Amino acid sequence: MLPINEIFATVQGEGFHVGTPSIFIRLQGCDVGCGWCDSKHTWNVHAAQQSSAEQMLAKRDSDERYAWMDLAQVLAAIQPFAARHVVITGGEPCAHDLRALTEALIDSFHLRVQIETSATHPVLAHRQTWVTASPKIAMPGGKVVLPEVLERAQEIKFPVGRARDIELLKSEILPFFADRERLFLQPISQSERATKLAIEAAFELGCRVSIQVHKYIGVR
Repeated sequence: MLPINEIFATVQGEGFHVGTPSIFIRLQGCDVGCGWCDSKHTWNVHAAQQSSAEQMLAKRDSDERYAWMDLAQVLAAIQPFAARHVVITGGEPCAHDLRALTEALIDSFHLRVQIETSATHPVLAHRQTWVTASPKIAMPGGKVVLPEVLERAQEIKFPVGRARDIELLKSEILPFFADRERLFLQPISQSERATKLAIEAAFELGCRVSIQVHKYIGVR
């Protein structure tokens, strides 16, 4: 059973797979506590927020309602969508054991699967799962970024808001992730200052800038 906040189809708006038609499975629950998070409605798992799977799937706005769903229910819910790429996000999806779900999606349905994680929990997923680590360092939740997740990741999507973030990237992330072609710097809240910092660092480090394209084209 997994607590699901949303299942919907859109295009991936960030990182390596930007522009890819995707089925998003958004899980409820996160203990990291990023101040700039744009999905704070997924943080808590309270009984008062729980709804039926039918009510959760029918909602059209992001809110705190979630439903506990078993594997068969999740697989049935994605059947109407034509996309062949699945993004498991949150919340913090790796707070949950995702092996059964990812194994079914990859081995039985032959879908590509991507997990978006803060790298603060071990990744329990099919070995072919594409792991997007967006490392969250020194957040209010007190979670520690795990080197083994950085080493497991296929891409790093690093949030940038201030010059200090670039120094943390160099000291805490780059020793465990060498592929600069798959290192994306993402300006927090698309602010002008953060964007300038990300562009300057991308030139210096030989990596890329990732803009949240979905926010510009008006999709979820």
